Amino acid sequence: MTGLFSGFTSRAATRSARSVINGMMSAFGASGLEAAGRNPGLLAAVDQHAAAIRDSLHGDLRPITPVHLAGYAEGVRDAAAEHGWTLPVGPIDWSATTDWVLLRLLAICHLAYARVPAQRRP
Repeated sequence: MTGLFSGFTSRAATRSARSVINGMMSAFGASGLEAAGRNPGLLAAVDQHAAAIRDSLHGDLRPITPVHLAGYAEGVRDAAAEHGWTLPVGPIDWSATTDWVLLRLLAICHLAYARVPAQRRP
């Protein structure tokens, strides 16, 4: 988008995307990424999902931004909700989860935070 408001629109989209990602991090991402650091099997599953997301978003051809990741996450959540999926209530047992949607969303958190330097994390 070009023109008078293009910078404003871009900043607004980035803020909105960071809000989506921060919401996922608060709900389950922080605990899931911490658990993945302790559990090689979970980390491998998250890495496989992250690789599939990068492929889907053509991450080898262009940088993947928070806007791309948030849009992808919302698409995954919307499609899953149409099939009856809901975010688990309460603490998640990351050592036993095989929930594809939850692992996919955790991989999005992983990609979002792996690409942002610590001092600039959303």
